[in-house]
Amino acid sequence: MVWLEPVTLEGPHGRLEPLAHTHYDGLVEAVKDGDLWDLWYTSVPEPEKMTAEIDRRLGLQAAGSMLPFTVKQPDGAIAGMTTYMNVDAAHKRVEIGSTWYRKAVQRTPLNTQCKLLLLQHAFEKLNCIAVEFRTHFFNQQSRAAIARLGAKQDGILRNHQVAPNGTLRDTVVFSIIASEWPTVKTHLTYQLERGREGRMPR
Repeated sequence: MVWLEPVTLEGPHGRLEPLAHTHYDGLVEAVKDGDLWDLWYTSVPEPEKMTAEIDRRLGLQAAGSMLPFTVKQPDGAIAGMTTYMNVDAAHKRVEIGSTWYRKAVQRTPLNTQCKLLLLQHAFEKLNCIAVEFRTHFFNQQSRAAIARLGAKQDGILRNHQVAPNGTLRDTVVFSIIASEWPTVKTHLTYQLERGREGRMPR
């Protein structure tokens, strides 16, 4: 039995659907909102590379190491992408990452809703023992957003990767463990009920 299978997750502020090639046009439109690929410390696909990015993520899904989603707004418009990645079925761990959202939905409840849905599925359906988040050391917006979710910083992997531009990436690692989930769930639910703004981890 496959541990991690495609699933649709939905809440009042957003919907996560299994990534598909039929989402191509909406994803290209979304990524152009804010020229998201211009941030040097992120890995957001350029419009002309969207097909290759969809293929890459679906290939990793076929290999069992990723479960990619298309993020949709409540009105059905495509807002971005996110994934379960670095899947470790044997130890029931996943990372939530490779996330980007169009500029128009940043600082809205969409990200908080998506993280709540992904975390709830991970802990309550998949019985994960831990969920990780990773981001570039220089991505201060992402680091702050991950901390606001209730994740705790585990450490920094120095010279973790070589970026496409040749620079060396220090990766900051955060996690939420199973025993913390009830409190984190209460925190995120409270934020959504209060209508507080969410920002994007990546």
